[in-house]
Amino acid sequence: MTANEIIDGLIALRDDEQRKVLMRFFKTGPGEYGEGDEFLGIRVPETRLVAKEARDIALSEIPALLTHRFHEVRLCGFLILTYKMERLCRARLMHDAQAVKERDSIVRLYLDYADHANNWDLVDLSAPKVIGPWLLLPSEIGGKEAIMDALAASDVLWRQRIAMVSTWKTTQQGHPEYALRYAKRLVYHKHDLMHKVVGWMLREVGKRCDKALLEEFLEQYAATMPRTALRYAIELMPAHERQYWMTQKN
Repeated sequence: MTANEIIDGLIALRDDEQRKVLMRFFKTGPGEYGEGDEFLGIRVPETRLVAKEARDIALSEIPALLTHRFHEVRLCGFLILTYKMERLCRARLMHDAQAVKERDSIVRLYLDYADHANNWDLVDLSAPKVIGPWLLLPSEIGGKEAIMDALAASDVLWRQRIAMVSTWKTTQQGHPEYALRYAKRLVYHKHDLMHKVVGWMLREVGKRCDKALLEEFLEQYAATMPRTALRYAIELMPAHERQYWMTQKN
């Protein structure tokens, strides 16, 4: 299968009515965060099916998908990378030398084309499954922390979101230090989309690792962090605890 065949197949699924819905939902109007993005009107489950069927495509074909004008084509390219990465993260391949090289190739490609993950769904459906596992597995790419720090320090919203949402996977694997590191760096971000994801990743720290770590973060930041981030972070707490932390904000 080639990139052109995938693109032709996706275009054949075009739904003009759904396209209008998606363009509103993903804020593609003037001045909105998705300004100018173009959609075919394909639902995510349909795109996933195409990506699964195409997951054996050569890595060299994927840039044509990641740079395509249509949102769903780019999504398909990023999903293919997640399926490739998933295979290479199986227990028997974690330390396999060839698997390490192949994972690194996927990560390099992802980072090279990160600017084309230019909406929250493209980031959220790919970064935790590509960058997240790589942070915890053997790699020949040096300076993982520096790479992540550069993403978080970028002036591009979507690169910053990649840094933050990638920690979902590391937290699930019992490593909350990544989420806490980038939550501290991004907690005062100006954009609501970052407020939500920072709070979400903090909530995961409390849920998956240690509630005390979340509470320690909140002791320092609850009074000053954006309200949306705080609400997301404490969402799973009992009502009286949520009230306590919101009182700190007030």
